[in-house]
Amino acid sequence: MIRLIGYFFGIGTTLALLVAAGVAIYIGHVAKDLPDYEVLAKYEPPVTTRIHASDGSLMAEYARERRLYLPIQAIPDRVKAAFLSAEDKNFYTHPGVDITGLGRAALTYVSGGPMQGGSTITQQVAKNFLLTNERSLERKVKEAILSFRIEQAYSKDRILELYLNEIFFGFNAYGVAGAALTYFDKSVNELTVAEAAYLASLPKGPANYNPFKHADRALERRNWVIGQMVENGYVTPEEGAKAKAEPLGVAPRRTGSYLFAGEYFTEEVRRQIIARYGENALYEGGLSIRTTLDPKVQLIARTAMQNGLMKYDTLRGYRGPVKSIDVSGDWGVPLGAVKGLEDVPEWSLAVVLDSSATGLSIGLQPARQASGDIVKERVEGTVSKEDMGFAMRHVVDGKTVKAKSPAEVLKPGDVIFVQKNDGSDNAYSLRQVPEVEGGLIAMDPHTGRVLAMVGGFSYAQSEFNRATQAMRQPGSSFKPIVYSAALDNGYTPASVIMDGPITIQSGNTTWTPKNYDGTVAGPATLRSGIEKSRNLMTVRLANDMGMKLVVEYAERFGVYDHLAPYLPMALGSGETTVMRMVSAYSIMANGGKSIKPSLIDRIQDRYGKTVFKQDERGCQGCNAPEWQNQPEPELVDNSEQVLDPMTAYQITSMMEGVVQRGTGATIGELGRHIAGKTGTTNDEKDAWFIGYTPNLVVGLYMGYDTPRGLGHGATGGGLAAPIFKDFMRVALDGTPNVDFKVPEGMNLVAINRKTGMRAASGDPGTIIEAFKPGTGPADSYWVIGMGADGSNATGGALSPQANQAIQSGGGGLY
Repeated sequence: MIRLIGYFFGIGTTLALLVAAGVAIYIGHVAKDLPDYEVLAKYEPPVTTRIHASDGSLMAEYARERRLYLPIQAIPDRVKAAFLSAEDKNFYTHPGVDITGLGRAALTYVSGGPMQGGSTITQQVAKNFLLTNERSLERKVKEAILSFRIEQAYSKDRILELYLNEIFFGFNAYGVAGAALTYFDKSVNELTVAEAAYLASLPKGPANYNPFKHADRALERRNWVIGQMVENGYVTPEEGAKAKAEPLGVAPRRTGSYLFAGEYFTEEVRRQIIARYGENALYEGGLSIRTTLDPKVQLIARTAMQNGLMKYDTLRGYRGPVKSIDVSGDWGVPLGAVKGLEDVPEWSLAVVLDSSATGLSIGLQPARQASGDIVKERVEGTVSKEDMGFAMRHVVDGKTVKAKSPAEVLKPGDVIFVQKNDGSDNAYSLRQVPEVEGGLIAMDPHTGRVLAMVGGFSYAQSEFNRATQAMRQPGSSFKPIVYSAALDNGYTPASVIMDGPITIQSGNTTWTPKNYDGTVAGPATLRSGIEKSRNLMTVRLANDMGMKLVVEYAERFGVYDHLAPYLPMALGSGETTVMRMVSAYSIMANGGKSIKPSLIDRIQDRYGKTVFKQDERGCQGCNAPEWQNQPEPELVDNSEQVLDPMTAYQITSMMEGVVQRGTGATIGELGRHIAGKTGTTNDEKDAWFIGYTPNLVVGLYMGYDTPRGLGHGATGGGLAAPIFKDFMRVALDGTPNVDFKVPEGMNLVAINRKTGMRAASGDPGTIIEAFKPGTGPADSYWVIGMGADGSNATGGALSPQANQAIQSGGGGLY
């Protein structure tokens, strides 16, 4: 018996050795081609890029995998405890593989059952980072080998850090920090025990525990994790019971843009980042981008622009409902499917339930739950005839007709936009999305920092940015560039130019420009020409100094890259953008120094290192080791001097006259030191106003996307200037009324407003004009453009007969 036992023992030992040798050979074969686990030391996962406003407000996040990488020290103990309890309670004691769990999984597999888990956190790190999701024995062996190696190379905390930052939680959320934001709109430090437990339940199968589709299953799994936390001693039984009693409380974080009214600005920044660094850097690089946007100024700009567009649009009548739906049954479902304007939260979609001579009965679009389901409650309201007064003029078959009753305008089933009346529970006013559009830019003229950008009425309606992408004719708002070129090259604000009929012959083409109002004023100063926006004077001035000079200055100011040297271009017939025009005016406001318009102040990489900084000014002495009575350090501005500082002041002073008594006189009601210029293009297709104080430049235009006339009499002074005025009234509220600084050495002389000659003390019609050293009022009356051919012929004062002929529009060519 003893020999028999020994015989079987020998056989068993031999077989065991053979099996061990076979396993060793197999493991050696499997281990031969294992990936290099040392790559974990250089792990850089795709991380969310975040864009912030100048005050730090979050504007937007961009990511293919919504992840924020957190070091293990920044993850609260209760969050770590929840994941250890759910996934691997022996994590800090096992060598990388939980023998008990692995044996149980292997036994099930050998007995013909399905491949089970049993993986430790270390094994999950090995699988997620280095292996595939293939369910096979060989993959599990590779996983185990790598786990042992990882445990020998890295600390437990480093392994847990990798795990908590890599795992997938559903809803495109990766890593525990991204999951906390996605599911609860909280940082990990704010998570409760119940919330941490729910997140810990998700890696097992995010789709299986979806809080909206499988709420009961999700709650059961969360409570199991809480129970494990109690059993493992991480929370007390009382804390566990309290946590289990809580609802899931999932409140998904919205995606896309977070800062109200900043969508156009955010999209422009996104395009710039892609152009500078590429898509991967934006969606995976974890950049932190600090922009120039001022949220308060942006909100003011958005309000002023929207109100201006709506005011113009409502005066042209009502164009009809958004669409029509069936209201015979439950109107909430079809109404809920209609897309509204999420970036115009003041408005709501509604359906007309009944219309009569006194007004409308409406049903409001039902809200949606976080799950996307429409709430069952239905909210109704009313729109009185007075609150839809503009719609009594409505468009039918392309013609505007008057209605006597709201029932003639809208019928049951019509879907409309409404806005709740202040102080009312269920009274609303009818609203209409304007057809007319526009763009606005607000900029700091000293740095080029764009403080606000409005690219249209609603980004949800149209993503086309009319402030940066729309190419429009600036019209008369281009004239200050022409006048700046003249002032920089020998002319003065008191130079006199003929405002009279002129015909330009070029080959077989004849061009006869006109002033907007069709009248002529005879000889007038440059100041008068820009204040009254006289086209004929501008053409004569450009013709006198040569279009090559105008082209040079237009390109120097950055309004155009290549401007054709034709006289009509002097009246702003070339196409450019609001951004370029505002940048050009910023040069005048900045004493003639060039500026680079910027939307981004600073960009930092995922480690906090600054990789881009807009402000390139040097500062010698800013980092002095100690104070030795040296003068204060100064920022050195190396910007190019585009325009003589004295010229910049002269053109600014002339444009102050536009606001005080010219085409922009409505803005003078603000009582502020503001310079600016109106612009109206041919056939009233676009209306512009661009203006500035010493510290703020704002420009805007209004026009249809497919250019067409805005209507007879629609000018920059009548349409765009009021929007500028509304913006400035609020933006400048509470700030000092700073005057424009007069450059040292400039002479201020009293002149006659009409003749441009020196005025005697007490003379009527005088104005204080700025002259550069060596220049001054003319000693004799000198008129540019008096020759019969329109050239720079000169002479004395016009005869009464000539003046009369010019005023009547006849008298030949001057």
